[in-house]
Amino acid sequence: MSALEDIVRAPDGRLKTECAPIEAIDERIKRLARRMLDDMYAADGCGLAAPQLGELVQMVVIDVDYSGPSGKNPYVLINPKIVVADGEERETGEGCLSFPGITVPVRRPSHVVVQALNLDGDLMQYEARDNLMAVCLQHEIDHIHGVTMVDHLSAGQRIAAMRAYQEATAAGARPGDVSVD
Repeated sequence: MSALEDIVRAPDGRLKTECAPIEAIDERIKRLARRMLDDMYAADGCGLAAPQLGELVQMVVIDVDYSGPSGKNPYVLINPKIVVADGEERETGEGCLSFPGITVPVRRPSHVVVQALNLDGDLMQYEARDNLMAVCLQHEIDHIHGVTMVDHLSAGQRIAAMRAYQEATAAGARPGDVSVD
């Protein structure tokens, strides 16, 4: 199965599932992290959560600085928790590898502080303000709690987004494709 075929797409129920915390960072978890990074890069994404690969555990990978094979700056966050979410709310257009072909407007706090374990089991803290990293952290952590970007929309917006998603999928949209409107 190719990386793009590996990505779970809406309306798959795994995307609506609260994921289990990771109890031990063993070789299986390290392999999953490598697979997640490989699939994220293959789809030209900037983040990916384990449930997007059908793995119902609390792990996300992020690389908002990716600029080709020599420009990788990946983060692996295990059991991430948002400990601060404040600042002025900002609306940004978000895409998602599990909803290829669409971009939707999502309002989120502009500042976040996240705590998570890294692959060595060290507790790390990540802080982001007014940038793609702040959006990506919140978007990916939502995924491990069964929340997708369309869940942030009003009922009418959600219906329109799902219609656009179905049309994009029917037209051949694949993970990594976003709308250009």
